[in-house]
Amino acid sequence: MARPKITVVGAGNVGATCAHWAAAKELADVVLVDILEGMPQGKSLDLMQSRPIFGFNVEVTGANDYAATKGSEVVIITAGIPRKPGMSREDLINTNKNIVSTVTKEVAAQSPNAFLIIVSNPLDAMCYVAYKVSGFPKNRVMGMAGILDTARYRCFIAMELGVAVEEIQAMVLGGHGDEMVPVVSATNISGVPLTELLPADKIGALVERTKKGGGEIVALLKTGSAFYAPAAAAVQMAEAILKDQKRLVPVSAYLQGEYGLQDLFFGVPVILGAGGIEKVLTLKLSAAEEELLKKSAAAVAKTRDDLKM
Repeated sequence: MARPKITVVGAGNVGATCAHWAAAKELADVVLVDILEGMPQGKSLDLMQSRPIFGFNVEVTGANDYAATKGSEVVIITAGIPRKPGMSREDLINTNKNIVSTVTKEVAAQSPNAFLIIVSNPLDAMCYVAYKVSGFPKNRVMGMAGILDTARYRCFIAMELGVAVEEIQAMVLGGHGDEMVPVVSATNISGVPLTELLPADKIGALVERTKKGGGEIVALLKTGSAFYAPAAAAVQMAEAILKDQKRLVPVSAYLQGEYGLQDLFFGVPVILGAGGIEKVLTLKLSAAEEELLKKSAAAVAKTRDDLKM
């Protein structure tokens, strides 16, 4: 029986790390595509040579065109220029709109039944571009942001409390940017509410650090942005689809009325399985969280309008 195929577009740090995690988990054969000649081929060959050491047997192929991607079940799009220090996400928008449009057309032609997982920034806007250009149904186009933002939030809570990360249940909603909304009312450590374990000022500091989580890494690296955790989050989404795991995770999904939002990609909790986004869940939020979510939605809607699509 043929193994499924995952295509990763963009062989930079995020894309190459997606290929690495996906291959190491033996989720599928992996095709790494990039316009730079030799780069996806070199990274793929390097990953292939790690197989005897770690004992995984999927194929990893590098390519500069899309023929090798034909029949992919999942396509992870990381292509685009990265955010540089001092650059706003909005500065990225026009360049990355053109890149994501081109890539989406290519992958949709080769894999008309694929699920698209968008990682390119500004995230929610680039999901909108891929959705419009592909013509795919909304359950098959989604953005990787909520899982990453939630992972950062959970990581900071674990560091603060000195507890195992697996014990922490949490959810970050909203746009992928400074307006994201860590849902404190839904945060618990093995059932114990976070509010019982930490004072309000400490929780506020964790929420702020989560919102600036990507920027903190950009400032430290000076020449690039995060890639290990973003790639891990995208691969978790691919795994949920390929293994029909029915995971309840936050992703950027296309909304038509949910949370009072229309024609917008926005970070919300969904059930992710073999049908892609199988259901969007509506959480009960506190009044303060609802206000924050509205503010986040307004920022995302403005970026969507800037696309002029």
